[in-house]
Amino acid sequence: MATMTSMPPSSPSSPLASQSLSAPTRQASNLPLRTIPGSHGWPLVGPISDRLDYFWFQGPDTFFRSRMEKYKSSVFRTNVPPSFPFFLGVNPRVIAVLDCNSFAHLFDMEVVEKRDVLVGDFMPSTAYTGNTRVCAYLDTIEPKHAQLKNFALDILKRGSRVWVDELQANLDKFFDTIESEISKDGNSSFISHLQTFLFYFLSKSLVGADPALDPGVADSGPLSINLWLGLQLLPTVPLLAFQPLVEIFLHSYTYPFVLISGGYRKLYSFIEHHGKEVVQHGEKEFGLSKSDTIHNLIFILGFNAYGGFSIFLPTLLGTIASDKNGLQARLRDEVRRVCGSSTGLRFDSVKDMELVNSVVYETLRLNPPVQLQYARARKDFQLTSHDSTFDIKKGELLCGYQPLAMRDGNVFEEPESFKPDRFVGKGKELLDYLFWSNGQQTGSPTESNKQCAAKDYVTLSASLIVAHMYRRYDSISGDASRITAIEKAK
Repeated sequence: MATMTSMPPSSPSSPLASQSLSAPTRQASNLPLRTIPGSHGWPLVGPISDRLDYFWFQGPDTFFRSRMEKYKSSVFRTNVPPSFPFFLGVNPRVIAVLDCNSFAHLFDMEVVEKRDVLVGDFMPSTAYTGNTRVCAYLDTIEPKHAQLKNFALDILKRGSRVWVDELQANLDKFFDTIESEISKDGNSSFISHLQTFLFYFLSKSLVGADPALDPGVADSGPLSINLWLGLQLLPTVPLLAFQPLVEIFLHSYTYPFVLISGGYRKLYSFIEHHGKEVVQHGEKEFGLSKSDTIHNLIFILGFNAYGGFSIFLPTLLGTIASDKNGLQARLRDEVRRVCGSSTGLRFDSVKDMELVNSVVYETLRLNPPVQLQYARARKDFQLTSHDSTFDIKKGELLCGYQPLAMRDGNVFEEPESFKPDRFVGKGKELLDYLFWSNGQQTGSPTESNKQCAAKDYVTLSASLIVAHMYRRYDSISGDASRITAIEKAK
């Protein structure tokens, strides 16, 4: 999700719009032209071999690193799952782009298009989204894209009036539960509590609907979304344990919508009845049908917001809670220095917390919530890496493995290391090269691009969560799934 360009900069509870900058690519004329190395292999054999490496023998990180080393290039041809024999009509052939320069082309809408390539050439059944192609699957030149993108930007603007208050109120409930479990059991496995917090906070902020008013979703909402997400994406998600059972039983099939249709219908009814104001706004102000409005709201709520935060926040909390190098004391001191005697936090407050924001950015750099980005060549063009130029043909599918692109040693010093101060001071210039939101951190989402509509809401909300935590606690111990100890603020 991301900043809205239409949001008034003076709004006290709204993030400022980001400056839009050009992608950090070099001029093709300055670099030698090179044939793209690598191969898709023999029909059937090549895709199956690469699939087994990706899902089983190597895992995604080693899969891409080993080929980059083999071809001495950050741009090469390979196959990515899913593929034949169980996924008819899905073409696994891609051109991998694994450095910051080549990766940036994935977001240049003049040369690439994004029609139905959210998870590559494979697309989950539209039954999962009410038999409609929601905004995430639309290319920018499709007329409905502008309607839906502007609707997404607008509901964020409307939600900004309650966003921070709802976040902090539900965050306090989350921490109350954590404290209770630690007092009782000595530790707290917090993932399910975090997802409950996210579901309530995001439902009220984005949809204007309170889950507490609907017993059908109050308790089952997070589980319904988890199952809805899981069944759509399971054919593409690496699970390195329990092989070959995972390959045989989980990666070899698409899963019918009927398995989760009951939970989805409850979510639809929940938004229809308790989010009436937002639904009617989509119909009257943006010319959307009621059905399209609700299905896109479910996708924004469940896939973009809930799904992204559910991956990112545990990593962020785990990174901070497990640090042994004094980071927590530095974060605590900055939060309390910036906040002073203020009784509340706002987005304006956390914008001045350079270290807090840098830790959020650095966590996104090393552990982006979405690991793979795809785009299809809109026309023939020349793609540049740091040292070469490559001819790309219209229709070829580009695949960027984000964790590796964000470890580009030509851009980031000690790229494999977590450096909490990386984006402090002059380091903010590196934000031009930070990609995690379907675009660079210094870009702005508009109807003419595919950048996540709430990009800045994500980073500022994460910073606010860290700040809230250090106003409440002196320290917190644990990892990405469990909190083992807390020390309340003195």
